[in-house]
Order: sequence, then structure tokens, then C-alpha cells
Amino acid sequence: MAEVAKKVGVSEATVSRVLNGRPGVSDATRAAVLTALDVLGYERPTQLRGERARLVGLVLPELGNPIFPALAEVIGGALAQRGFTPVLCTRTAGGLSEADYVDMLVDQHVSGMVFAGGHYAETDSPHEHYLRLMELGLPVVLVNAAVPELTFPRVSTDDAVAVEQAFTHLTSLGHERIALLLGPEDHIPSVRKLAAFRQIAERTGMKVPDNAVEHAMFSIEGGHSVTSRIIANGFTGVICASDILALGAIRAIRRAGLSAPEDLSVVGFDDSAFINCTHPPLTTVRQPIEAMGRAAVAILVNAMERGAVAGEAGEELLYEPELVVRGSTAPARTPVT
Repeated sequence: MAEVAKKVGVSEATVSRVLNGRPGVSDATRAAVLTALDVLGYERPTQLRGERARLVGLVLPELGNPIFPALAEVIGGALAQRGFTPVLCTRTAGGLSEADYVDMLVDQHVSGMVFAGGHYAETDSPHEHYLRLMELGLPVVLVNAAVPELTFPRVSTDDAVAVEQAFTHLTSLGHERIALLLGPEDHIPSVRKLAAFRQIAERTGMKVPDNAVEHAMFSIEGGHSVTSRIIANGFTGVICASDILALGAIRAIRRAGLSAPEDLSVVGFDDSAFINCTHPPLTTVRQPIEAMGRAAVAILVNAMERGAVAGEAGEELLYEPELVVRGSTAPARTPVT
């Protein structure tokens, strides 16, 4: 403020009034302060960015996983209803990184950003671009869990409830050897699912051997690559951290000359588009995407309209998922060896 005040020839109090949108400043002085901000290389406060402030960045990891286009549709529609234009940014192999997109969106003077499935949920990934957004005070909302140091507001599916629903379903079918197929070890939602899995197993008296937990990349290939071990270790049911992993597991079952659910019952997570059209139709735990997407937009718009500082309210809204039983689960048979 001192630098801007000196540049314009006004007091720091006047600069403060302009930056906070308070009255008592002439239009000419207000324009001079904003121009000085631009000349000196400072970011304008969100509420003072003009028409371009109606842009909102929506940063997704990919569109190949159908859960992300579904989320983009909900968030994009909700933003449009509130008079904002979503700017969709997706990472691709060899393309722009998440940090690159953040730079681009900041340069476009977006009013805020929504992230889903990003590096914020991975402890071993770079987080400097998120910290920059916190320093800039740009409103940001994250979809699903984040690393502790990022205090942006979040809307998340309750991972513990999701695992309990899947676990209870499999045990009701007589399964006593249940495996857990998760994303990478540094992935926070997967960490939460693992903790819940161990807690419910302990509560019910079921032993969880070390080989009951497998980690893989979130892809069909990732699910396929580790399911052979799940089969070989004699498990009769597997809970997967995404529908994509579950489809990979089913592919591995078939390539082993076996079938789901007769030899291995499979439960997914997401309830992505067309999952009910697979063979067999996938039993899965449905994320409440509609409710979560609309909540993310409501939180973001509220922060943008009142000029909230990013990270000032790091609350997390937890949404209860829903078990959808289809054809990929059945009563347990003799464990495959």
C-alpha cells in the first residue's frame, strides 16, 4: 500500500479504501490507484477486476475418467446460473501442467477456481501453485480431500462411510477375505479409505493381512496390474477406490480365465456414466456429484462476492455416498487359489 500510495500521491488509508471497495474516494482517485496497481505489477483484488472477473477456472486432471466430465457439467451449469463463465482446464500427457494452468488463469484475472482430482490430494506432488493462490487471496474450492497445509474449503465424499457401505455389503454376502484396491499411497482419499477399512475390520473381528491392500495408478491398466495378486492370494471380494480401478480388476479376472462375481466380487467407487452398462453391471458406491458440485459453486460464489481470502475458512463439507448394488457382487464361494 505504501508503494501504491507514493506512486499516486495519496495516503495509504485512501489506497486501503480503494482495495476494500469502501466509499469516500473519488472516481479519479480510484482509477489512479487501480492503474498504479497494474503498473507496479500487483494483482487487483478479485472484486475490482471488472468483466473478466466473471471467469472461473475449473481445473481437472483428465476427461477420460467419466466422473470428471460429469462433475464439470454440474459445476459449469451452476456457475452459468450464477452469471459466471467456467474456463475448463484439463491436464494431458506432455501438455500443460496444473501449475501452468494456474498461471494462465491468474493472468486472465479469474474470480476464483475449482479444483477436482488434482495434486492437492497427493502429499508427494508439488503444491507451490496452490500456495501462490493462498498468497494472492484468490477464492478456491477443492473437491474431495486435500493435504493438511492447504486450507481451502472442500466438499468431499465421506470416504469412511463409502468403505463401510461396501464392506458391510460384501460381508452380508458371506465374504470373509476382502481386499482393498486403492490409488497411490500418497493419495489422501485413499489414505482415508484405508484407515476406515482397518477400523471396520477390527470392529468386526476380521483379520486384514498385509497382502489385502494394493495400490495402483487410477486407470484400467493400474487396476488390472495388481488384481492378479488379489486373485492369487485367495480373496473373494475387492473394494476399489474408483470405478476405473474396478473395471481394471474385472478385466484381470477375465484374463485369468475366471469371472466376476462368481470368483471375485468387485465393488467400485464413483458410479460413473455407463457403469450400469458394463458386463457385469458394476456394484459401486455413488458419489453425490450433483450435490457436491452445486455446493462447491455456492461456497465459491459466496467467497467471491464477499471478497473472502483464500484459505481463511478451511472447512470440509462431507457428503454421504450411496451403495448401488448391481451384478458384480454375489455370495462368496470357495476362495480362489
